[in-house]
Amino acid sequence: MYNYAMTRQAVFLSSPELWERGHGPDHPLKPERLQRTHELLEEYGAFTTPNVRLVAPRPATDEELALFHKEEYIDAVHRLSEGDPTVPARRYGFGPGDNPVFAGMYDSERLKAGAALQAAELLVNEECDVAFSYSGGLHHAGPDFASGFCIFGDIAVAIHWLLRQGLRVAYVDIDVHHGDGVQNAFYDTDQVLTISLHQDPRSLFPGTGYVHEIGAGRGQGYSVNVPLPPYTGEDSYLWAFRQVVPPLLERFAADVVVTQLGVDTHVRDPLASLALTTAGHEALFQALAELGPSWLALGGGGYDISVVPRSWTLAFGVMAGQTFPEDLPPGYQARYGGRTLRDDEIIRLERLPPSWLHAQVEKVVAVVKEQLKL
Repeated sequence: MYNYAMTRQAVFLSSPELWERGHGPDHPLKPERLQRTHELLEEYGAFTTPNVRLVAPRPATDEELALFHKEEYIDAVHRLSEGDPTVPARRYGFGPGDNPVFAGMYDSERLKAGAALQAAELLVNEECDVAFSYSGGLHHAGPDFASGFCIFGDIAVAIHWLLRQGLRVAYVDIDVHHGDGVQNAFYDTDQVLTISLHQDPRSLFPGTGYVHEIGAGRGQGYSVNVPLPPYTGEDSYLWAFRQVVPPLLERFAADVVVTQLGVDTHVRDPLASLALTTAGHEALFQALAELGPSWLALGGGGYDISVVPRSWTLAFGVMAGQTFPEDLPPGYQARYGGRTLRDDEIIRLERLPPSWLHAQVEKVVAVVKEQLKL
């Protein structure tokens, strides 16, 4: 496995255009979480070290989006974005709730897809060792529909592009929700290994990601799901990760590791019920950093606005080999509150006994290992 302690050449893809538009003021996916993450890293001086580049992303073209999406859908998103009342929004997954139509969504979402593609290009051209497109990680979108806050599937688009370069790709998803859109996109190929650790689908959207979902045809054995019971804490989560992910990636021998770094596994997240802390997130980022020398990192979920910037700052610190002061920068504190980079106070969920929870996690891992002959 890769020695992540070595200094990596790291790229962070960001610009104000990423947080200028969003799903609406009452929607959980707030663009402000991107702005805060950028500002926190900037105030820590993360972009000033010699091994780090801050890169403004470019929008994906329609032809690039069509690596995964149907042309009819791309056109519908464009027209809906411009207010065309003749487009049947519900046919494409849009409407009140998770996926509202909003002005400018075609431009804002293709910029996120373009950021993922640009990150992939930088890696393939050996201009960096790790690239973090934190605005992406939109793992629920389908070829012709929006789902779960996701309009264009930047992950699937980028992986399809990597496959066209003749590369084998391992995808690891640590979002609390199952990465259904990515799994479905590569369910029948042995050129992409998809692994998703997530909250038990019986208790959370999208209701998929059971252990028996292992791929089809040539892809049988190349889709891996580790569903975890609600209230699972970081010790059991990290144990499950280490039991499954490193040995699978060592066996698969990927050219590029793609990760989705959703941090809605945090104990404070309002939309789910796992119980990790920022310390658990940081340990996960360090474990992911050991998986391979070429790392395409994407963002994902996270709906506590005080948590997301801190966890993703820790993530980029791992990627770039940086250590940041524990006290949040004074300007950041003044604007947004908070005191420390890592959690200084944890909201405890009403939990089941940790020993019982770990026993359930062990059962899941045992089934996964048996199916995959680990």
